[in-house]
Amino acid sequence: MAEQAQSAKLLPDERTDREPVSLSEPLAPLDSLIAEARDGLAALQQPDGHWVFELEADATIPSEYILLNHFLDERDPEVEARLANYIRGRQEAHGGWPLFRGGELNVSCTVKAYYALKLAGDAPDAPHMARAREAVLAHGGAARCNVFTRITLALFGQVPWRAVPTMPIEIMYLPRWFPFHLTKVSYWSRTTIVPLLILMALRPRARNPRDVDIRELFAVPPEDERQYFQARSKRGRVFLWIDRCLRLYDAVRPKAVQRRAIDVALAWCVARLNGEDGLGGIFPPMANILMALDRLGYTRDDSTRQTVRRALDLLLTEPDGDHQYCQPCVSPIWDTSLAAHAMLEAGEAAGGDGMARAMAWFEKRQILDIKGDWAETRPGLSPGGWAFQYWNDYYPDVDDTAVVAMALHRADPVKHATAIRRAETWILGMQSRNGGWGAFDADNAHYHLNHIPFADHGALLDPPTADVSARCLGFLCQIGHAPEHPAVAAGLAYLRAEQEENGSWFGRWGTNYIYGTWSALCAFNIAGQETDAALMRKAVTWLESKQHADGGWGESGDSYYPERIDAAFEKASTPSQTAWAVLGLMAAGEVDSAAVARGIAYLSQAPHDGAQWQEVAYNAVGFPRVFFLRYHGYSAYFPLWALARYRSLKQGNQQRPAYGI
Repeated sequence: MAEQAQSAKLLPDERTDREPVSLSEPLAPLDSLIAEARDGLAALQQPDGHWVFELEADATIPSEYILLNHFLDERDPEVEARLANYIRGRQEAHGGWPLFRGGELNVSCTVKAYYALKLAGDAPDAPHMARAREAVLAHGGAARCNVFTRITLALFGQVPWRAVPTMPIEIMYLPRWFPFHLTKVSYWSRTTIVPLLILMALRPRARNPRDVDIRELFAVPPEDERQYFQARSKRGRVFLWIDRCLRLYDAVRPKAVQRRAIDVALAWCVARLNGEDGLGGIFPPMANILMALDRLGYTRDDSTRQTVRRALDLLLTEPDGDHQYCQPCVSPIWDTSLAAHAMLEAGEAAGGDGMARAMAWFEKRQILDIKGDWAETRPGLSPGGWAFQYWNDYYPDVDDTAVVAMALHRADPVKHATAIRRAETWILGMQSRNGGWGAFDADNAHYHLNHIPFADHGALLDPPTADVSARCLGFLCQIGHAPEHPAVAAGLAYLRAEQEENGSWFGRWGTNYIYGTWSALCAFNIAGQETDAALMRKAVTWLESKQHADGGWGESGDSYYPERIDAAFEKASTPSQTAWAVLGLMAAGEVDSAAVARGIAYLSQAPHDGAQWQEVAYNAVGFPRVFFLRYHGYSAYFPLWALARYRSLKQGNQQRPAYGI
């Protein structure tokens, strides 16, 4: 067993000492490079037509997988050993674990990683454990964890339940007009909260067969609950007062009322279990419902429990030697839609076997029969979206739907007319009142809920965002809607209002301002915005100002923290972010600019192997400042896409692309 986490090493694409690119140097022939990358990507296509790449989060998810198995006493020693190796290898020089590679220490992530390693058998006095413990204590101790981590600690008896904000199971009975209601929070919060309500009502104790504790991580006794609640605003102080009142109700709640509410919550979850794709299609709800089923008496041979267990285990990656990790979810529809655009851009025949299989796969995955939770605010709207995962019928993804529908339209607008029309109807119906689009719900912007004690992570809601809105606009304009169309006009007005003073756009679902700016510029391009418009010029100037000496662009998750924005752009260039910047500049009419030429030079010279450019940086986000992601597919399809579009525009003597993305 390793006694010390491996020290952080700069991989080739993380070096910051690259020589500036000289435009006089010969580039690798674009045709051969594009053909190599296209063929490599084609080789990764699954027999049924889809693509799927690994989706990696921080050390939290593999740590939670270990914690879950010790809660249930369902350990697999070989899997646990590989997960522990992965976790050790992600420890940073500061002694703790960050939310993204090279990031600052995160107390919650570090506490879970430390606890998981201790459960896996690591000795507390091992050097890597000692460094982690010192780092946690230097940051105030385990009491500074977020609410979700404190709930985990309460389940393991490490903190009293008084350390957790009150969330009574009777939430299931609240009317929609009430200030808090499940329909007023995001889908990921909803699916996480409901099974968690069962656990918080029953307060089960983890089996914890080795009786492992982490009291050494607390700077003060964990029983002192005063350290757990800090109001961030005047409204927050009101909610803390409400929390104290709810604790009084906890003491006198009739057991029969609680039992009926648990039944309602369980029925809600069972209706959305989603087979082997799991509740909500994401790890936290799956883990929560499995623990709830265990506490409610579902035995290991029960078919429902076995299905939930299987959904979780399917998130494990294939072992890589003695390492393995658990994904937060899988991303096949997102990967396939973006890979399809890259392949079409690179000259793959729309009617050829590869694209035909991909489009047929999409047609079979469109959600047509189930009105999901989104229908609470849009009851008269017909379904017509796609999920992010293989299946997640209650929670189709607006962003995925727009990108899939654009790919179908690009491949064959006549053959896929019905699927495109259904997607169009659904996307138009999902537009929010302010003109933008959220990821899974319409008008999910009840910002007062971000002040409740349970929402200390700040990721409770799903309001409209610039990147998702840009994709919806790109789709609507690509299929023929004019800028004067009411929905398009409102969406464009929303995007204009969202532009930052410096000319960029915030990227909610990708890292970050480069991603958001690329997205918005694509929408304005397909909507016919003049390239000399002020908003386009400001965006171009901003993108050019962030280009590195090596010709590429790079931005870390630090840009989601206002105090760290400048440092975010000092990170090394990455192929995926360079591709976004180049695609954005070309959308703004900069095909012949020096910045684009230098970006293409960077992509041409960056290390790659077949379809995959070398990239280890985290390039996306689940929840800003809470949960960051690395899409392994981004370094395959985005560089190919940018290179192929550059070639197409240069050969066709065009100034701007003809598509909405």
